[in-house]
Parts: sequence; structure tokens; C-alpha cells
Amino acid sequence: MRFRVLTYNIHRAIGVDRKFMPERIVTILRRYDADIVLLQEVDVGVPRSRMMNLAAHLAHQLGYPHRAVGINVFFKRGKYGNATLSHFPIGRQRNIDLTLGSTKGRGAQHTRIRLSDTRRALELDVFNVHLSLSASRRRRQVAHLLQTDDLARLPADALCLIAGDMNDWRGVLKRRLFRPAGFSCATNRRPGSRWAIKTFPSFAPTGGLDKIFYRGPLRPRHVYRSRLALARVASDHLPVIADFEV
Repeated sequence: MRFRVLTYNIHRAIGVDRKFMPERIVTILRRYDADIVLLQEVDVGVPRSRMMNLAAHLAHQLGYPHRAVGINVFFKRGKYGNATLSHFPIGRQRNIDLTLGSTKGRGAQHTRIRLSDTRRALELDVFNVHLSLSASRRRRQVAHLLQTDDLARLPADALCLIAGDMNDWRGVLKRRLFRPAGFSCATNRRPGSRWAIKTFPSFAPTGGLDKIFYRGPLRPRHVYRSRLALARVASDHLPVIADFEV
């Protein structure tokens, strides 16, 4: 069984040119037609994005029948967080609060997705994350996530992905936390590399902030970032795409 995952911090569909243009995000996502789309910085009812529910809008425009939204930040008018769009049914869904103290809201959206083809059906646990800008807080957030019942109770051979905007420039999280917990990084520049595929800033990438970690009987077949010219202006991040085989 094969499936495609895409993770993308869409920056509220406000590009590096400061224009709110969700149609650019639609065009980019349509180009890659991922089975599971993990989005960060998704507005719901915020004035800067014309009061739109971006998750619902993108799902409708792209024909995704299943979606889930995990809200991390609340404003006087509107809110925003992470969103998961899927061609496959979403069963369990829960937002895990990773906010530390009075800092900006952060979270991990847990969805259990029912993969299927003509031969079999499988469950895939997906954690769509957006971590802190602070290195010490990122480490605490990932340590907390790994200790939650959502993850700690999963068998080591269960199909599992943790992906999103890690804000981890130096790859510290992989070495100190994800690898000891049995996760491999699909978004390394090459097998065994310390460094991830560069995704930020979109117009001249220098950092691999957007990563996909996996555990269980999964094998990444093809992993790459978008090279569309449109993606260099549509958000300040580039999307990363990974084709997996079970």
C-alpha cells in the first residue's frame, strides 16, 4: 500500500508579498494531490484572512472529504491552528496542547486515519505539529508529546507519523528525542544526513524547519520539497512531500 503525505505551513495564505491569496495554496496543493495534507497556521474567522474558514475552504476547493482542525491560538475575532485534510476517513481526532506558560499557543493535532486499498485496511496515527521558536521550549514540547497517552500507548510497530513545522534549525530534536523514541526522519537531505531538506524561507531556503518523522513498518520512497515558482511567494515556507509504502 502506498500513500502520499504533504506538510505545509501556509502562513494563513498570506504570501511573502503580504497578499492574502488562498487560491495560490489551492494551486500548489492540487499539483501534488497528497492523500494526507498537514497544514499549519490555518485561520478560522480572522479579519486578516477575510473571516474565512481556511481549512473548510481548502478542503472544498480540493475535494478532500475528510478534515480536522486543531485550534492553538484564539483572538478577539477568530482563531488559528493546524488542519489535516484527508482522502481517507478520519476516526479519532484530538488536539494536544503544547503551550508552555504564557507563551504563544502551540499544539499537536492527533488524527487516526483509516488507510485502505483493494486488499486491506490499516490505521495510521498522525500528529500534525507546530512547535515553539525557542529551542528549550521545543525540546520540552516534544518530550511532553512523546509522553502523552496518545503516543505512549501506541505499540512500537504501529504506523505513526509526526510531522509539521518543527522550527528546529539544527536537527536537535531528531538526535535527542525522536531517534531514541524509535522515529526516523523521512525529510533528511539524504539517508543518514544530519540535515533536513531546506524549506525556509521559501524564496531562498536556508533551514529545514518542516519535517516528517515516521515509525512502524513504513518506508519513504520519494521525499522532496516543492520547486514551483508559485510556492516561493505563496507562503514563507515551502511544502514537503513524502511518498510512503507500508
